[in-house]
Amino acid sequence: MVTTTPILPPAPAAADVYYPEADGQPVAETDVHRQLMFELISMLQAFFRDDPHVYISGNLFVYYREGDPRQVVAPDVFVVPGIPNEQRRIYKLWEEGVVPAVVFELTSRSTRREDLRSKYDLYERLGVTEYFLFDPLDEYLRPPLQGYRLRQGRYRPLAVDSDGSLWSAALGLALHARGEHLRLYDPERQRWLPMPQEAEAAWRAAEERALVAEAEVARLRALLSDRGQAS
Repeated sequence: MVTTTPILPPAPAAADVYYPEADGQPVAETDVHRQLMFELISMLQAFFRDDPHVYISGNLFVYYREGDPRQVVAPDVFVVPGIPNEQRRIYKLWEEGVVPAVVFELTSRSTRREDLRSKYDLYERLGVTEYFLFDPLDEYLRPPLQGYRLRQGRYRPLAVDSDGSLWSAALGLALHARGEHLRLYDPERQRWLPMPQEAEAAWRAAEERALVAEAEVARLRALLSDRGQAS
């Protein structure tokens, strides 16, 4: 959700101003959008896990005018460098002092007006460096992955690479649309960021290898012990 009123100077602060944490609306349009949101947040959190000053969240209320809880937006996924990676219930720009560097909107036919107009205008005015839209169901965006970067206060479309990917300078990652999924590629390490299910499978495989190795060590110790006793 996003309001369309222009950004104004802070309203008179009131000690009893209430900033809601939810509006009763669904987290995402469809199961596909919800799963994609989870995948993106998980991949980005894993990628930045060694940096305690990169905050990543999604579907969290971002309030951008002190004293006016109507001035709020809830990006599907957003990344904020330069602040502690700590749990938050809501995000108040005037307290955090940092505007998100990257915002992802997992768009659909029913949200396209909001994503392409009101949110586009708002993120541009707030100073969000990069804005990406992904249409996982391929309902209306052509191509389904599009991005914009702020230059001199205005959004300019990002050039699409020959393989259809977009480069995020703010993240240091290449974005690839793969059907209903958005894959992230790290050129520095020359690897795809593992999706949650892939990371879990890799963890289970590593755990199984560790158990096998532990059993082998125990077997060899027992064998050496038996030989020692025999001698």
